[in-house]
Amino acid sequence: MAKIPKNLSDTAMFGDYKENLTFENENYAEETAAPQPVKGIQKDNKNYESEFFTPELQEKVGKALLELKVKLYKEGIVDFDVKVTTQDKQIILTGVPSKAEKKKAK
Repeated sequence: MAKIPKNLSDTAMFGDYKENLTFENENYAEETAAPQPVKGIQKDNKNYESEFFTPELQEKVGKALLELKVKLYKEGIVDFDVKVTTQDKQIILTGVPSKAEKKKAK
């Protein structure tokens, strides 16, 4: 029997060995060949707009919207839409009566 050399790299040990594909390892070859997706903000991700919307910020906005809903209810407006506008460094959410609510008032 021949003596096995030490400190060889993996490629040197296996040389030109090619594994025969069987039912046990054919799916494994496809998995390793497929590139892994890159993590991070991607434009095709449907929720990329809300990734910066932290739970604390969601709670603050939710409370403000609840206060708006109560104020509009006291005025007799039950169905309303929220209009979003931006001015310089401000985002303004305005409660506007919905079209169905406007028809009821007439």
